[in-house]
Amino acid sequence: MNSREVGSGAGSGGHAHPPVTVTVNEHLVTLESRTFTGAQIKAAAIAQGVVIQPNFVLQEELPNGKSRIIGDADEVHWREHLRFTAIAPDDNS
Repeated sequence: MNSREVGSGAGSGGHAHPPVTVTVNEHLVTLESRTFTGAQIKAAAIAQGVVIQPNFVLQEELPNGKSRIIGDADEVHWREHLRFTAIAPDDNS
């Protein structure tokens, strides 16, 4: 499998897209679909060696310097330069 082939090639004629890459906590994470949930992003990151847990809070880092929380069931559609931060939940209740 060659994860470098993420460019704009037509591929092998099927309707499947090549894997896409996002950044989670400054680590590149490859995803097999162009639409994914917060839980799928965290699971893929964990499987690829990012040191986070499934219960971490996932935030999308927006281009304007702000961020938005991505819930486990929230869907995200892939686009260039997608960046996420996963942080431990606060236990100060």
